Amino acid sequence: MSLPPQQSANGTDGGTRPDRARSGAPAAGEAVGDRFSTDEIFQRVVATADEEVESETLKLYLSGLAAGFAITLTFFLYATGRAAFPNDATGLLAPLLYPLGFVYIIMGRYQLYTENTLTPVTLVLTRVASIPSLLRVWVSVLAGNLTGALIGTFVLASTGVFSPAAADAAVGIGIQGIETPWWDLVFKAMFAGWLVAGLVWLEHAVRDSISRVVLIYLVIYAIPASGLYHIVVSSADVFYLVFTGNVALTTGLWEFAVPVLLGNTIGGVFLVTLINYGQTENRFPDGEGPRRRLDLSDWLFRQRISKPR
Repeated sequence: MSLPPQQSANGTDGGTRPDRARSGAPAAGEAVGDRFSTDEIFQRVVATADEEVESETLKLYLSGLAAGFAITLTFFLYATGRAAFPNDATGLLAPLLYPLGFVYIIMGRYQLYTENTLTPVTLVLTRVASIPSLLRVWVSVLAGNLTGALIGTFVLASTGVFSPAAADAAVGIGIQGIETPWWDLVFKAMFAGWLVAGLVWLEHAVRDSISRVVLIYLVIYAIPASGLYHIVVSSADVFYLVFTGNVALTTGLWEFAVPVLLGNTIGGVFLVTLINYGQTENRFPDGEGPRRRLDLSDWLFRQRISKPR
């Protein structure tokens, strides 16, 4: 089969220009076709971020809602695993199915709060999207995530989906989190936020679905296997405790969910996004027109996004 004019057999324009997606983000590495440079990964992240910050609030919320439902699956499978392996001293067997909800989310392109500590933040750091625009994404997605987890755990607490042993395990997971010291939760969640934001970065560095699934599984499995905490899963823990009458909502939120939210945010924004931003130079896809940096007042106080000229 003949190739289109001016496109070589290796998929490059004239043999020198890497493949590009419609957004202008690289679809193949320039130096090595199946390996992206740091700048190229960042450009792929920026393309994703553009799509997110331009999405309507309702769309973000509904996508976050779907992710919250998927996290309920993770909560359910983790509690079931804890019940199935009650004597597992290593803690490595119970989380075997924990990553499944995250596979649904990432492969299905649902919106998850911890993923958004990387993608839209890149546009804010480059001053082409404002801080209020970022906060709109965060609030919309987190609200959807929590609503989905709330509905899902209400169903689990009100029906016989859980076996008695799994129901007891679910309560035990939540109580263990609440009994963990506040600042310990923050630091544990920082590492979890680092893992998830790092996963998003790496996910933009691979090109095939099998690699993505393996990557998602390994990184997310490390969270429960290491005793770390993720805000949406932890919120599901809290909601389940509330619905089963084991804790007051305010207690669960302040002593468990709030420190985990803080830690996840710090871990994603500071340990991954800022560091990766600092090692890049060409941050926008080739073929885009130049983007105007927002002035300080727009960047700080208004809903603004600078489009390519």
